[in-house]
Amino acid sequence: MTPAPRKFAFPRALRLTLDRQYQAVRAGGTRRSAGPLTLTALPNSLDHHRLGLSISRRVGPAVRRNALKRMLRESFRLLRVELAPAPGGGLDLVIAARAHDPAPLSRYQDWLRELVTKAARGTPRPNNPPGE
Repeated sequence: MTPAPRKFAFPRALRLTLDRQYQAVRAGGTRRSAGPLTLTALPNSLDHHRLGLSISRRVGPAVRRNALKRMLRESFRLLRVELAPAPGGGLDLVIAARAHDPAPLSRYQDWLRELVTKAARGTPRPNNPPGE
């Protein structure tokens, strides 16, 4: 018996894992904000978005930072199918957060949905000439 497909999984391929990946997004990406979250997005050549989190100590102690990271990863995981890009239209996303009172998961999903939608519309693709 084969296991059922896990379309809501969050495999390593959907994460930014290397320092140079974060640096590339920060250096060449476009920035958007919603609520306490700031998203920096850079087009990639993949068929999916990749997520990286950068949560400062200013957000609070380790327990609060880790809880926020869990909420953001879970929001991304649940929204992954809804926010799926067109083929070759993926984005590398780095999310930073300002200090704020904890919010429910649904609020983080709303903020993330808003940010990724704005970034997908407003981030120019490097291989496309202007106007396409």
